[in-house]
Amino acid sequence: MMLALLIALPLLGAVVPLLTERYGRSLCAAATALAPLLGLVLLLGQRSAVFAGEVLYLQQPWLPDLGLNLSLRLDGLSFLFALLILGIGLLVILYARYYLGKNERSGRFYAFLLLFMGSMLGVVLSENLLLMMVFWEMTSLSSFLLIGFWGHRSDARRGARMALTVTGAGGLALLAGILLLGSIVGSFELSEVLASGHFIRNHTLYPLTLCLILLGVFTKSAQFPFHFWLPHAMAAPTPVSAYLHSATMVKAGVFLLARLYPVLAGSEWWFYLVTLTGLATLLVGAVMALFQHDLKGLLAFSTISHLGLITLLFGLDTPLAAVAAIFHIINHATFKASLFMAAGIIDHETGSRDMRRINGMFKYMPHTAALAMVASLAMAGVPLLNGFLSKEMFFGETLAFEHHLFGSFYWVIPVGATLAGIFSVAYSLRFIHDVFFNGEPINLPKFPPHEPPRYMKVPVEVLVFLCLLVGMLPGYTVAPLLATAASATVGGVLPSYSLAIWHGFNLPLLMSVIALIGGIIVYASRRPLFRWYAGLPDVDAKAVFELGVRQLVAVAERLTGILESGSLQRYLVLMLLAALLAVVVGLWGLPELAGSLALTRPDPVTALGLVLLCLSALLTVIFHRRRMVALMMLSVVGLLVSLAFARFSAPDLALTQLSVEVVTIILLMLALYYLPPATPGESSSLRGFRDFILAAASGGVVGLLTFAVLTRPYESIAGFFLDNSVPGGGGANVVNVILVDFRGFDTLGEISVLAIAGIGIHALLQGLRLPPPAVDAEGRDWGRERHQPILATLSRVLLPLALLVSVFIFLRGHNLPGGGFIAGLVTSVALIVQYIASGVRWTQSRLPLDYHRLAGLGVFVAGLTGLGSWLFGYPFLTTSFGHFHLPLVGEFELATAMLFDLGVYLTVVGATLLILANLGQLAQPDPGKEVV
Repeated sequence: MMLALLIALPLLGAVVPLLTERYGRSLCAAATALAPLLGLVLLLGQRSAVFAGEVLYLQQPWLPDLGLNLSLRLDGLSFLFALLILGIGLLVILYARYYLGKNERSGRFYAFLLLFMGSMLGVVLSENLLLMMVFWEMTSLSSFLLIGFWGHRSDARRGARMALTVTGAGGLALLAGILLLGSIVGSFELSEVLASGHFIRNHTLYPLTLCLILLGVFTKSAQFPFHFWLPHAMAAPTPVSAYLHSATMVKAGVFLLARLYPVLAGSEWWFYLVTLTGLATLLVGAVMALFQHDLKGLLAFSTISHLGLITLLFGLDTPLAAVAAIFHIINHATFKASLFMAAGIIDHETGSRDMRRINGMFKYMPHTAALAMVASLAMAGVPLLNGFLSKEMFFGETLAFEHHLFGSFYWVIPVGATLAGIFSVAYSLRFIHDVFFNGEPINLPKFPPHEPPRYMKVPVEVLVFLCLLVGMLPGYTVAPLLATAASATVGGVLPSYSLAIWHGFNLPLLMSVIALIGGIIVYASRRPLFRWYAGLPDVDAKAVFELGVRQLVAVAERLTGILESGSLQRYLVLMLLAALLAVVVGLWGLPELAGSLALTRPDPVTALGLVLLCLSALLTVIFHRRRMVALMMLSVVGLLVSLAFARFSAPDLALTQLSVEVVTIILLMLALYYLPPATPGESSSLRGFRDFILAAASGGVVGLLTFAVLTRPYESIAGFFLDNSVPGGGGANVVNVILVDFRGFDTLGEISVLAIAGIGIHALLQGLRLPPPAVDAEGRDWGRERHQPILATLSRVLLPLALLVSVFIFLRGHNLPGGGFIAGLVTSVALIVQYIASGVRWTQSRLPLDYHRLAGLGVFVAGLTGLGSWLFGYPFLTTSFGHFHLPLVGEFELATAMLFDLGVYLTVVGATLLILANLGQLAQPDPGKEVV
């Protein structure tokens, strides 16, 4: 349960800052910090087991037939990422306490942050790939909320929308890839997938699966050409940027690369796709970072470059390259989080992020400047700092990869790496020189700037100290964590490597020296480079994206205009023609229409019922313009269908149909009160003839299809349900057992939709007032007495009887015809009759029910019943039952399905009355006047 608690703490804790916001920012931040702090304690408590090579599992069946289980795992790789997510998240919370303004919704911000944290923990701790996809999409949604936190700013709204669009599209591709991967392996459990690497790489679907998964990875981790969304996400508050760039969101993509590395790596497809994408991202991000004037923009493009570096290392497809990638993930998280926090401090104290204006900050903020300079040098890969060690390993691996894959162009990788290193040094120097030196500040909104509050710098100090500590003492600090995480990534024995600061004079050291000297030269000659860059065509990624979205919407509108003419008749004609064509094509291949079985001859009573059914349907069509007459004929059709169900041994369906028919007729009667009494003729004779031909053809073809099916033997799944209803579900009523047990998840979805529909219709009707009609269909005035005494008296007498029938139907539903759905409809009819007979105010004063909460309570009870089965180790919504004996009462049966059925009952009552009771108020001009 510890693994589940790690995820649950921030997700459930997201409510805490909303509740404590009113008591002050400090208390709100402290309460928010409890979740990651407790999570860190729980995580570090498993350190010895994980570092010893153990893999901790939590496996809870949920929907095993679909392959979706609540399975979690904690190994070295997930331990590393969970440590980064919780540790840096805790520092971000402390930092945000001083960054956010007094008038900002800090509780709302912290709630979004904890939701984001929990989603990321779910991604890295998931053992089931489908479960991971759920959390993957939650990271996209929660990051959208965080990036767009300052919703009053258009750049924040657009940046959030861009991030959600790009990562959401990639998420769809990733979902398709995961489904293919699970189909290839036969399981979505990560343990089985990781053990099937050779089989997956030799499968015919491997290239397609790889491309789809990499699309999800590349969009999430801002790889070229999907990198454009990340700089525009800088419209978010700086604590969000620090968290998003260092430990979450963009790191989700490289985490998935590391997680699936043993499965997908080892092929030329992997090498070319991942290596070339990583190299392009590395170079594009490094070059673009140098020319940014916005401080956070520079850091954003540097993040893109470093993510490309990590991706390139995984693409090189050697065990040591994977170790270097994991090492750089750790180092990048520390120095990038500290740099963003330092940038936020500068922005907070100066009111600007423009590096052409915030010059000479060392004079005003020496402590912050020292911290930021150390972090910048770590980013540049200067010796004695952590970035130098992983960059040395990176340079070494670019020289060691297999040359034959690139042929005579093998030199492209090390040359590109060195060039990116040069620009990395150059933009790091620009960060240091232009911000902290380079003269005096120019027209700052806040002047003179000064050091921030003491505790705002503590997170930066902690991270910078880690950069120094790892850079100087790697063997005593990061080595065990790196070995554990890398071992889980490689999936085997680690290659030999050294974290020593000095490895002698070699080619990687030469590349580092070239990068340092070259970066100094590039920065020294930056002015002609800036003039050259200014002469390039100005391409605004945000404008291009918005233009693409507008064009896509325009195409969709044109296509919709062609397909959706606004004519319901046209839609029905096209749908029926397509259905007819499909059935005719299917029947055409039959050697003969009739099968070997003889049809049952109908008895006279059944034949009479069928004739009346056809006649009622025909009269409904003939009198469709006279709405009340058509409604009465339609009610006869529903009644005869119910009798047909009862005639052919389907009493549950008969009861359900009858109940639904009564509710529907009441609903339509209430609606007809506000509609004209007759429908004007609009169709021409030619169109009427067309409709007659189409209806006759549809009826004839469906009749032929029914004849072909009924005269042929067929096997049904009904036998399984009949055999297992009592032993498996504890009920003799097969229909009810199917609804609450065998297909309980379907029923849960249906009542959820019903509740949502009821709430949606209530929202549409809320505040709507329609003028009541003056006369009826015959031109007679409506009676002044709205609530007839006879009806009111009878309805009050019948209410207890109807409720008693409803309870009886509910209690007997598991073994005899009935159940929660039918009982709910009976209760709804009984209550709505009270509204009709006595009025809205009279009924609500005696029955003060909140139907919103009633519908929600029903879904909650049904879902809680399903969750209860987990406590006993069974799949979601598994029913348990037993027989008990009481004196005087005797033996009786109790089943958990009754609780689920209670949820169905409450939802049906709540949703139905939400709709019907509010329809009766449409003609009520003010709260003091009753109309039904």
